[in-house]
Amino acid sequence: MGLIWGSSFLFMKVALTGVGFGQVAWARLVLGALTLGLIVLVGRFRLPREPVVWLHFLVIGLFGSAVPFLCFAWAEQYVSSSLASIYNAVTPIMTALMATLAFRVERLNRNQTTGVAIGILGTVVIIGPWGYSMLSGSLAGQLACLGAALCYGFALSYTRRFLSGRAIAGVPFAFMQVGMGALVLLVLTPVVALSPFTLTTPIVLSLLGLGALGTGFVYVFNINVLRTWGPTSASTVTYITPVVGVILGVLVLGETFTWNEPVGALLVLLGILLTQKRLRLWAARPAALDGV
Repeated sequence: MGLIWGSSFLFMKVALTGVGFGQVAWARLVLGALTLGLIVLVGRFRLPREPVVWLHFLVIGLFGSAVPFLCFAWAEQYVSSSLASIYNAVTPIMTALMATLAFRVERLNRNQTTGVAIGILGTVVIIGPWGYSMLSGSLAGQLACLGAALCYGFALSYTRRFLSGRAIAGVPFAFMQVGMGALVLLVLTPVVALSPFTLTTPIVLSLLGLGALGTGFVYVFNINVLRTWGPTSASTVTYITPVVGVILGVLVLGETFTWNEPVGALLVLLGILLTQKRLRLWAARPAALDGV
């Protein structure tokens, strides 16, 4: 998952050389939905029938796929693919906040709360607000990346709260999420996808990598991990994603950094380690006092 999703930021950057950001997100979701739909048909998986379940999938399709895909594609018009992949690593911090404060499906101890605070500090360092006197394209792009990470955190926690306990197999689960996201963008086709475009072999391959692979096959893995580990632990795939994204951005696209971006990324990583209970700064307290 980390290797394929880490490559997606490179794929988006390449695709944007010939198609618009809305077309990138549209193609990504439609191709992903078609891929998962074929898997559902071949495997003869059953889809849920309850209307309320379909409404839940509409929510996570919107906030877990359609909106963040649009945000990242739009953002990469103004920021490097490497920087976008770093912002994707903020997802566990956003997930911890949503899972704890909004949906109350998890509780944070002192170490995890410290991790969230450090992760937020790292995000501020990455943005580097001291370098902007007004809202520039680069700053707006970074905020869009941050908004995408927030959407992912919301969708992961929403899934845990309303859908993870239901007896829905991983493949139809993934198809429902991606399919609902694709449905939203299909409805919005006149707004997001009807504009001039140019297709070359690298652009077509990038769109296929984003859609069939990154939003198709890999989503089956993601749903299975989410349902087994929970939203916060499942989002640890973002340990690998920024490393892959940065390496590809530097080696393939020749992207560079300013000092605050890797420093902020290290702070975010430290925050994630604390949030995921991989690292401790504080001694454990009695269970009755541990939640916040």
